[in-house]
Amino acid sequence: MAALLEARGIVKRFGAFTANDHVDLTVEPAEIHALLGENGAGKSTLVKILYGLLEPAEGRIVWDGAEVRFANPAAARARGIGMVFQHFSLFEALTVAENVALSLPPGTAMDTIEQQVASLSRAYGLPLEPRREVWRLSVGERQRIEIIRALLQNPKLLILDEPTSVLTPQEADALFATLRALKAEGRSVLYISHKLDEVRRLCDRATVMRAGKVVASADPRAETAASLARLMVGADVPALGAVSHQAGAVRLSVEGLSLPAADSHGVALNEVSLAVRAGEILGIAGVAGNGQDELFAALSGERTSSPAAIRIDGAAVGAEGIDARRRLGAAFVPEERLGHAAAPDFSLTDNALLSGHGVGGFVSRGFVDRGALGRWVRRIVEAFDVRAGGPDPAAKALSGGNLQKFVVGREILREPGVIVVAQPTWGVDAAAAATIRQALIDLAARGAAVVVISQDLDELYELSDSLAVISEGRLAPARPAASCAREEVGLLMGGIHGRSIHGAAA
Repeated sequence: MAALLEARGIVKRFGAFTANDHVDLTVEPAEIHALLGENGAGKSTLVKILYGLLEPAEGRIVWDGAEVRFANPAAARARGIGMVFQHFSLFEALTVAENVALSLPPGTAMDTIEQQVASLSRAYGLPLEPRREVWRLSVGERQRIEIIRALLQNPKLLILDEPTSVLTPQEADALFATLRALKAEGRSVLYISHKLDEVRRLCDRATVMRAGKVVASADPRAETAASLARLMVGADVPALGAVSHQAGAVRLSVEGLSLPAADSHGVALNEVSLAVRAGEILGIAGVAGNGQDELFAALSGERTSSPAAIRIDGAAVGAEGIDARRRLGAAFVPEERLGHAAAPDFSLTDNALLSGHGVGGFVSRGFVDRGALGRWVRRIVEAFDVRAGGPDPAAKALSGGNLQKFVVGREILREPGVIVVAQPTWGVDAAAAATIRQALIDLAARGAAVVVISQDLDELYELSDSLAVISEGRLAPARPAASCAREEVGLLMGGIHGRSIHGAAA
């Protein structure tokens, strides 16, 4: 049987940088094919070319036996290629059906669209209420909208970019069932993921990229996660050191924290309490939109509360802002690295100044010590292997993984006594994730209290001494991570209340 898609000798350059260097890729009919590689390996550039978002400088694309050139995504969709991006393109104030309508030709009646959404939802096990507003939905439900939008185009090939990065285990299992159903119909899937155990469970073949080139092709089922990571990185990815630490005194405490939602789409925090000791890593699990952003804002000082609601090393800081908390030895890494953790158009040096001006000794009598600041940035770059592609590039010029390493390194190298990190390795490759996770473990071992807010259960089990779940603005009591059943944590993340983290009736 002829290949469904062949990319031959694809070359794409951005100035002097070669993102794709004579890349070959073949996807067969009825195949789930993994595309693997580190951040910056060239995966995103390749799939953007396949979807018509970018034009290759050299090479050719053969689709269903005929050479094609996709001028734009509409041309790719017309041929039968659909794509679901890692970052969804949805309007929160609109309903499910209204969001779907935006991708369809004008003039289609809304009743017809609602019926199509309901029919596809039933057929592929993607439950959705067509008239429900998007802001009310979990991340897993939002992803279903994107998949339904793609399926309405009747694609022969569906491209998925990090599809399970924010799903509960149950939602991920449901997605896998959908993808296998698509395969059984003769459709193909090109699957990009850094979760290598998932790739081994799901995918028939894998193409591995490194530094813009294809370096290997493998049967994931015959590989281990470690051997796949080795192909991606070119060397063994070190296993994490010991997670269990000797806990000391409480360094961060929250007692009865309640905050109203900041806006109509936000989540109110309801009597949140926690205590994190020196040497302890507390993992907070939850599906996006259940109060994680509000909790981070309260802990970091972006939103204030009553003074005694939050304490750092005993000092009441609930009414204090970010700089005051930093001066007490706290550090913060928000979820959104580009725009929240770093200003996209600012250089790395200026971004380091934004977070360190009050505590880094870089400003004296209103003057910035650019020499000291430059040395600090070079230290971050070297310690965390930030591949910047220049001496001091803009933050937006870095790949996601390298920017994340810079943002995390900027905070950890300050040796904070308390650090709160949201989604520390979201969309980050295996090597970068190992670097970041080990740095957090080592920081805790040196006596810091570490809070990791994440939707990635694998990450939380790998890092955490204790684990809690946040759902609808409420935080369940923390328990030792080793005694927390994964299935029950997943259910709590999905909003099944009235049960403890161990699964017993609460």
